[in-house]
Amino acid sequence: MVAVGQDNFDSEVLEAEGLVLVDFWSDGCEPCKALMPDIEELSKKYKNQVKFTTFNVLHGRRLAIKQGVLGLPTVALYKDGEKLDEVITPTVSKSAIEEMIKKHI
Repeated sequence: MVAVGQDNFDSEVLEAEGLVLVDFWSDGCEPCKALMPDIEELSKKYKNQVKFTTFNVLHGRRLAIKQGVLGLPTVALYKDGEKLDEVITPTVSKSAIEEMIKKHI
């Protein structure tokens, strides 16, 4: 998984070709931390179809808000720089994220 922030969000997500999943999280978000192993597992399962990234919103709140992230955890799926779909709190779960991925691959 690629850690993205303000410096490389555009190049790693918005300018990337194909599907890119962004896990928006923060250090103080316990549900975000609990979800990380599930996202890591999904990244291994779908590594040939989806690029997985993580974005700590504490290092780019304005960018997160610009991307429509209003609560955590939020997991968004982009394709060719456009946001296709997202799973947001309180419905975010491993199964919901995998369902979103399968819908777009």
